[in-house]
Amino acid sequence: MPVARKKARLVIATLLWLAAVPASLLAQLDYRNLDDDRPTITEDAYPVERYAFEFLLPYSYERDRAGTDLHLVMPELEYGIVRNGQVGVKLPLAARRRSGDTEWGPAGVTAFGLYNLNTESRLLPAFAVRVDGHLPVGSLAGDGARVTFKAIATRSWGRNRVHLNAAWTVGDEERLAAVEPGHRWSYSAALDRTLFRQSLLLLGEIVTRRTAADTPVEVNAGIGVRYQLSPTMVMDLGLSRRIRRSTGPDFGVTAGFSRVFGLTWLMPARGRDGPGDRGD
Repeated sequence: MPVARKKARLVIATLLWLAAVPASLLAQLDYRNLDDDRPTITEDAYPVERYAFEFLLPYSYERDRAGTDLHLVMPELEYGIVRNGQVGVKLPLAARRRSGDTEWGPAGVTAFGLYNLNTESRLLPAFAVRVDGHLPVGSLAGDGARVTFKAIATRSWGRNRVHLNAAWTVGDEERLAAVEPGHRWSYSAALDRTLFRQSLLLLGEIVTRRTAADTPVEVNAGIGVRYQLSPTMVMDLGLSRRIRRSTGPDFGVTAGFSRVFGLTWLMPARGRDGPGDRGD
């Protein structure tokens, strides 16, 4: 009996270790993983690690020169489905107040996939491609479906990294979603720097974009910070403001957190591939 009890305790301890360790190992560099809109629009070229899930819960607020207030909560779930690739889904929930009236509700569903073509080398930056499908689900989602194609590049110099994003959207341009409409085109550049023993990331960006063919061009600037609270949890905060007088938000604020977790039974190759598939 004592031997059986020891074996049972060993099995239980092993199961607990397998449930806890993958999440902490997979998330060691998660504070550097720039997601779109968290805390700025520009993202980096690396997906979440293979077999890892990441749950994101950002909140943002924008006010434009016409006096329209927009509040947005956008739960998001990402999964590292293959080595160097991830899939995910966003469910934006928005409240828009203008002329004294407030309307709120779902603002669509976005499903996406990102694939990292290569990690950095001495000559080349990291490159990734991404595809987003925007579906008109909800009272603030507009009427038409749209598809966005994005190219992403990331280059590192010590603790500094530079990111370039270029995106183009095709589809219906009538009655677009209140948030995340998929811009007709968007170009952005960002610079980030790691501080304090690789737990804090500061970044700044410039973005120019056009929502539809008949809308004015926006030029906005943003700054952000990401801080790793624990091996599996990251918080972020961002501020943005328009540069061009004609259009864009007067100012915007975003705050949120993300948590990485793993399911042991979805990790058949832990020992073979290791936890660090992102190449950071």
